Amino acid sequence: MTQVQLQQLQKQLWNIANTLRGKMGADEFRDYILGFIFYKYLSEKSVNFANDLLDGEGVTFLELDEANPEHVPYINEIKKNAIEEVGYALTPKQLFHSLAERGGQGAFILDDLAATLKSIEQSTLGSDSADDFANLFEDLDLNSTKLGNSASDRNELVAKVLRHLDDIDFDISNTESDVLGDAYEYLIGEFASGAGKKAGEFYTPQTVSTLLAKIVTQGKTRLRSVYDPTCGSGSLLLRVKREVQDVDMIYGQEMNRTTYNLARMNMILHDVHFAKFDIKQEDTLIRPQHLDKRFDAVVANPPFSANWSADPLFLQDERFAAYGKLAPSSKADMAFVQHMLHQLDDNGTMAVVLPHGVLFRGSSEGVIRQYLIEQMNVIDTIIGLPANIFYGTSIPTCILVLKKNRLHTGDILFIDASNDFEKQKNQNKLLPEHLDNIIGAYENRQNIEKYAHVATLQQVRDNDYNLNIPRYVDIFEVEDEIDLDAIAQALQDLEVESQKADAVIAGFCAELGIASPFAEVK
Repeated sequence: MTQVQLQQLQKQLWNIANTLRGKMGADEFRDYILGFIFYKYLSEKSVNFANDLLDGEGVTFLELDEANPEHVPYINEIKKNAIEEVGYALTPKQLFHSLAERGGQGAFILDDLAATLKSIEQSTLGSDSADDFANLFEDLDLNSTKLGNSASDRNELVAKVLRHLDDIDFDISNTESDVLGDAYEYLIGEFASGAGKKAGEFYTPQTVSTLLAKIVTQGKTRLRSVYDPTCGSGSLLLRVKREVQDVDMIYGQEMNRTTYNLARMNMILHDVHFAKFDIKQEDTLIRPQHLDKRFDAVVANPPFSANWSADPLFLQDERFAAYGKLAPSSKADMAFVQHMLHQLDDNGTMAVVLPHGVLFRGSSEGVIRQYLIEQMNVIDTIIGLPANIFYGTSIPTCILVLKKNRLHTGDILFIDASNDFEKQKNQNKLLPEHLDNIIGAYENRQNIEKYAHVATLQQVRDNDYNLNIPRYVDIFEVEDEIDLDAIAQALQDLEVESQKADAVIAGFCAELGIASPFAEVK
């Protein structure tokens, strides 16, 4: 599929999504359309898998009839193999196309659709994929009045959406491209742009995700593991996976239940096998779910300056104990840094997006920052990003890059990319050339006038461990010197010219027999 065709598909899906908008907010009709697309993906994957098994049997999966005794053994065997290999199972009458076709003929399909979605979840019970499919469709309330006041109205709307989606070929059998994955990411981004402050809860702008992914995969073609403690929709984890040939295991944790469901759907829809990802739903700081593991790459875009308990009992927690101080209850930024660093493997790389305040705020954050620099020496690079590039906030942000076994132990690299953006309608955007500039500076690790500076640890000490980027990268533009004598002479010359003009005007007034505007007032 060409780029133009992909863009046409994305626009088509967005138009279908808006069919559902009605009285719903962006986050609500998002859950419906993404859920339906995911169901279509599961159906098409089931058809492809079953037809491969049926090759040479003279029948296709859609032609199998559960009421036909001769077909039942085929259906049962396909179900058994499907649960083991793809993690779930569907019967022919539960396929997306079957329900969409019936709905298009005017049949009432809501009950069968709800039962099918529940059946997908239940088909995994007792299997290795059970956790990845449990309650996956719980946000698709087909009885919600937001879909229509009556059951008939709701059925008509849902049937219309399914029918439109059924006409689209997602080409999931094409292993050379990820058409559906790209389209899904596009939709998530579009929903984020209209979700206001809630957007930051589930989506990191694609260019920022790419930047983080390139940083943590630098010099690597394969990762044993990648982890995001605030994974949202999972897009950042998937972006890391794209930067290397393979990732053995993907780990994530997300507090919001709906977003957690979206992350699991996103993994499966991007063809990440259920055995190769582990996404959990819990508050990472309070109840971390992967604390016994260490990861090759750790990435995150945590909620900026979020509240957390900062309970003194956390000083006994292995993640925070060594620092002697906890991040303030009103700003959990440093708590996320401490948590992520604890889970980073000795030879891993961590990249996290944070508000600028973490670079210079004092009190307990200052103590933690000094410990990271002086005692652990893990802060490798600090990158200043432009303002207004994140959904839901216009504040400028930075990226902290941390490594436990650093190659450059005597310095910290500062990059000021705050002017690297293209101004768009509602927010600024990093372009590919901006990413190239940042990555180039990160890889070369050299002083670049008004852009990058390699600061010695002694310089950092001299600045009292304040990491505010302008202290290290001077972007001040010297203005041309003003020649006051020349300006004074120019003003005098103007005064002379003004007097000459006044005299000419006064002469014209005398000839016309009218009073001069420059006559003295008596």
